[in-house]
Amino acid sequence: MLIAASSYPFLNVLWDILIIFAWLLFIWIAIVAFSDLFRRRDISGWRKAAWVVLIVLLPWIGVLAYLIVNHDGMAERSEKQTQAAQAQFDEYVRQAADKGGPAGEIETAKKLLDSGTITQTEFDAIKARALGSPARSG
Repeated sequence: MLIAASSYPFLNVLWDILIIFAWLLFIWIAIVAFSDLFRRRDISGWRKAAWVVLIVLLPWIGVLAYLIVNHDGMAERSEKQTQAAQAQFDEYVRQAADKGGPAGEIETAKKLLDSGTITQTEFDAIKARALGSPARSG
């Protein structure tokens, strides 16, 4: 065990850790750049292809150039996407809450009764069903 440890010096371990960290950093930054690039709607497909080629052929230079050139737009697009997702979620919650359970059913039935679409007997049946009691036929 001691022989194996002495054949791999500590500086080599640190160097390997640094290389692994640099690769992980590059992969993370490249994923961020590619996700922003393909999410964009303001540039053409040819410009996207040019960025992809630059990032693939000159990885560090391409990614850093993309980040430098588009840093403001990346933040704005990310913020817009977050706001759109939040608005969509809020709308879903409002729609789910608007159903209102028994009160919502009774309110809808009352509107139908007031408009003349259903009769008082039908309204009473809907109200009884919504409240969980058996409807009385009359």
